[in-house]
Amino acid sequence: MTRHATRWSIVSFVGILLCMNTGCTRSIELKPASPYSQSTDTRLLASDERVPLVMDSFHLLRNGAPQNPSTETERRILNRVQETRLFSTLIPLGAQSDSLGDKIVSARITIDETIEPHSWLSAFKGIILGGSMFLLSPFVDFEYDYAAKVGLELERWDGQVKRYEGVSSGTVQYKLFGATPVMIDELKGHVTEACLTELTTQLVRDTTLYMASSAPTSASGVRTVTVRAKRPSTTFPTRSTAPTTTPSLP
Repeated sequence: MTRHATRWSIVSFVGILLCMNTGCTRSIELKPASPYSQSTDTRLLASDERVPLVMDSFHLLRNGAPQNPSTETERRILNRVQETRLFSTLIPLGAQSDSLGDKIVSARITIDETIEPHSWLSAFKGIILGGSMFLLSPFVDFEYDYAAKVGLELERWDGQVKRYEGVSSGTVQYKLFGATPVMIDELKGHVTEACLTELTTQLVRDTTLYMASSAPTSASGVRTVTVRAKRPSTTFPTRSTAPTTTPSLP
C-alpha cells in the first residue's frame, strides 16, 4: 500500500512539474521581412565626403497617443544609423551642434507603436482557467500583439528632404505563467530591430545623396522669392468742357 501511494505521489509530482514547465513556455512570431530589408552592398566613403548628422526632433506615438521618447530608444536608432558609416558624426537631440560647417544633415525621427494585449479575450480565458483550478493552463494560449513604424526624415543642407520608413509587427504566444515584462521587451526588441534593418537598408541605397560633393554649399536651403509691388492706378485729370456762347448781333 505504501509503495502504491509513493508511486502515485511521484507520478503526480512529475505531472505537476510538466504542467508548470509547459505553462511557462512562450514563442515569438514576427511578420515576414519586406523586400526593402534585403542586404545591400555598402561603400566606404572618404572622410572628406562624410557630413555630420544632427537630430532635430523625435516623436513617439503609442496607440495614437503622444508619448515621451526615451533616450535609450534614440541611442539605439542613432547607433544603427552610425553603423552605415555614412556620416562623420551624430549629434543627439539637444546637444551642441556648433562649428560643424555649412554642410549638415538634419534628422527627424517618428515612431508609431500599436499595442494590442487582447484584454477581453485574456480575461475570458482567465475565467476558464480559474474554473478548472488551473488544470487547463498548459493548454490555453494567450497572445500579445505589437507593431511599430519607424520613420526617418533627413533634410540635406540644400533643403532637399528624403523620408525613410521601416514597418514590422509581431505576436508573442504565451501560457499563463509565462506572462512577464521580459516577454514584452523581447517582442518589442525584435520588432524594432526589424524596422531599423529595413530603414537603414533604404538609407544605404542613397549613399551618394549625402556625400559632401553631392550638392554645393551655395545652394543653401534659403529660397528667394521675388515680390512685386502693386502699381498704383494712374488717375487722369478730367477735363470739363465749358459751353461756348455765341455773341448776339446788334
